[in-house]
Amino acid sequence: MMHKTSVDLNLATFTQCAPDTVQAQPVVELVLALGSNYQADKYLPLARQRLAALGEVQLSTAFQNPDFTATIQLPKPDYTNQCVHLALTTPVSLQQLQQTFRTLEGDCHRCRQTEPNQVQRVTMDIDILMIKIADKENSLSKKFISEPISNWIIMADRYPFKAHEETGVRELAVSID
Repeated sequence: MMHKTSVDLNLATFTQCAPDTVQAQPVVELVLALGSNYQADKYLPLARQRLAALGEVQLSTAFQNPDFTATIQLPKPDYTNQCVHLALTTPVSLQQLQQTFRTLEGDCHRCRQTEPNQVQRVTMDIDILMIKIADKENSLSKKFISEPISNWIIMADRYPFKAHEETGVRELAVSID
């Protein structure tokens, strides 16, 4: 359970792990960053629908952002980005989740090969920002209300978050009960 005090959300104090160190761990909740720079109005709802099949979904506001890799010589379309809190119905290993999300990107017709100097159309990009691992103890032995947000693990390869990701995470921390 995430506390409703976004003011106290100091991401720098969270545990950070490289994804490969927690591959086999059973994940119960996670925060994702979704992004699309091509037909976002089609692919974001599809991704959200597929994620909802895995558990309970909370969404941040969707933001339109310029592609930070764009240059004057190679302009690129803006991205629509949104963060998603997903409370899984059943714990799933991080490795399985990564494969599930890669499959979902493919189902959205994500093409990873591009020619040099060609604008990459990204129909759907799904990045895992934070995970919460299943407790080894019986969860009934604890009070859920006192569970600190610091039980979350930030994926070290994603931190520090981009501005829109941090905004989305903070927004979700306020909205998740």
